[in-house]
Amino acid sequence: MIKAENLFFSYTGTPPYVLDGINLEIHDGDYVSVLGDNGSGKSTLMRLMLKFIQPTSGRIEVRARQVGYVPQKSDYSNSSFPITVYEALNSYRRLLKIKTKDSIAQALEQVGMSDFTGALMGTLSGGQSQKVLIARALMGKPDLLILDEPSTGVDIGSQKEIYGFLKRANQEDGITVVSVEHNLDAAISNSTLIYHLLGGQGHLCTSQQYAAEFLKNRRRNDVNI
Repeated sequence: MIKAENLFFSYTGTPPYVLDGINLEIHDGDYVSVLGDNGSGKSTLMRLMLKFIQPTSGRIEVRARQVGYVPQKSDYSNSSFPITVYEALNSYRRLLKIKTKDSIAQALEQVGMSDFTGALMGTLSGGQSQKVLIARALMGKPDLLILDEPSTGVDIGSQKEIYGFLKRANQEDGITVVSVEHNLDAAISNSTLIYHLLGGQGHLCTSQQYAAEFLKNRRRNDVNI
């Protein structure tokens, strides 16, 4: 579904590169968490997948019928603009040219937000707002879902619910999930694959392999201390 070949990217167009010769394949039905330190290129890779920016050289191909995108924050977060959950989703429905309004109710039901249809977006908690963003992304019935740190600013209870939605969407609906993550535990517990970025280059492995390597390195560091 996603294929990057010899992918280089620099915001100046010249070295040093944020992404330095990336080769990556993500297949239909994968659930991939993208990990790495701040500045490692996680968000840059996500923006390239979404075609928000173009590679400096190399190529990245995304073969998806419909892509759903979940940003870190709602456009309406902490906003006094008087727009309800229904109105926000309905505007997106029109943008996608979805004919039936039932898609709004169905999407909100999927994320447990049916009782908040008339709530103002600016009054929602971080977890509630994130659930609405996921509902919005699911409205177009995407076959690829890309998320930018979905648990940022979200309480523990809502985090568990959100990752539950994502896991079901992946396992039951067959949606390919790519999630830029800072939440290591969630990445290991929920994704099937982890792509770790370091120094502009990446390494893809299973979540079990990553967990084993992480624990081995932690024990080694404990001994060194």
